[in-house]
Amino acid sequence: MFNTILTVCTGNICRSPVAEFLIRHGLNASGRTGIKVASAGIGALVNHPADDAALEFMNGLDIPMDAHRARQIDSSHTRQADLILVMQKHHLDYILAMDPTARGKVFLLGHWGGREVPDPYQRGNASHRAAYGLVQEEVAAWLKRV
Repeated sequence: MFNTILTVCTGNICRSPVAEFLIRHGLNASGRTGIKVASAGIGALVNHPADDAALEFMNGLDIPMDAHRARQIDSSHTRQADLILVMQKHHLDYILAMDPTARGKVFLLGHWGGREVPDPYQRGNASHRAAYGLVQEEVAAWLKRV
């Protein structure tokens, strides 16, 4: 069983907060309220709110994300997490270089579908919609398994 789940992307303003809030919402909806979910970035825009496109996507799902503020990942976050879900392989590599003890608990969010979630930041609305749709699909796959 997982007590703490950490989602990770680059800036912690697009993909990882969307994954964080979707996971938390899904866990709460299924009565699994004791699991802590957080997010961070490997190159975080520290204290920045979520990207406007991410906020709009989540508002469309009635999952407000206004309180999110980006934070930089460090080894204390990885050591506290039981499961770390990253968007791209280079995030996994970064985490394992920073904290080798994280091996075995770091996975691509798209692990079950065998895919990465590309970074939509400053790439237009279509890129954001595609990325968040992929995050939503992959979160659903993980929620069946945690």
